[in-house]
Amino acid sequence: MTNIKIMLRCALTVALAGLLTACPQSRKEQGLTDVLKKYEITVRWAQWDTAVGYIAPEYLEEHPISRLDMDRLRLFRVTQYTPRSSLPVDDGKGLMQVVEIHMFNKNQARERTIIDRQYWKYDEKRHTWLLHSGLPDPTQRDY
Repeated sequence: MTNIKIMLRCALTVALAGLLTACPQSRKEQGLTDVLKKYEITVRWAQWDTAVGYIAPEYLEEHPISRLDMDRLRLFRVTQYTPRSSLPVDDGKGLMQVVEIHMFNKNQARERTIIDRQYWKYDEKRHTWLLHSGLPDPTQRDY
């Protein structure tokens, strides 16, 4: 009977430890998780005008998105969005994320795969994470 109690306590301890490590440690980390999920949904539904809202204003100033770029993106439907790697940078104030995106060209009836290298940075003034790398580029060659 004592062995069963010890095993149950050990199992409970391991389960609780797993739950605690799975939970984000701060509001900032939870915000990153939320922003990345919302951005993924936005891209998966090809809501490119909405996706522009995730880009840092200072990045947009330096790298404006042309009408041609937006029209080109509208030719595609996203069929798969798979984050491949994430690496915290800048002492946790930034994140490099590599995403594989499958995009179906509605006019050519062809699918292509691109790699989107995203740089996310926490904006202290706005208290949110913003994209500093622009929208996916459908003109890049298949990897």
